[in-house]
Amino acid sequence: MSETMIWPSFRYSDAHAAIRFLTDAFGFERVAVYESGDRVDHAELRWPLGGGVMLGSASREDSSIAGLPSGTGSAYVVTDDVDGLFKRARAAGATVVQEPKDEPYGRGFTVRDPEGVFWSFGTYAGAGG
Repeated sequence: MSETMIWPSFRYSDAHAAIRFLTDAFGFERVAVYESGDRVDHAELRWPLGGGVMLGSASREDSSIAGLPSGTGSAYVVTDDVDGLFKRARAAGATVVQEPKDEPYGRGFTVRDPEGVFWSFGTYAGAGG
């Protein structure tokens, strides 16, 4: 494998609603959703610039992250359109934590999704990136 991939994982009380929100508000692409009835056993959402997130229903007790409460955690996602994505996220109902601002390392913002997960988006792609 020539590059490292990191895939944050989250648990949601309503994973179906989380998938809709993450695709509508942020532009994640729904790649795979494996379900058992109303429960989401595993979902993969890709980020257009690479990588993505995995998520599932909090009711799934056989998950390796079953001890993680739903709606907790945070992720940082690289984007080249901070202001446009911020407007999209706000319009979709994301709770604003930090409006877009310039930092010495780039421009970014932070919002929370409806279950409380923190999502930061910014131009910082890592040192040398």
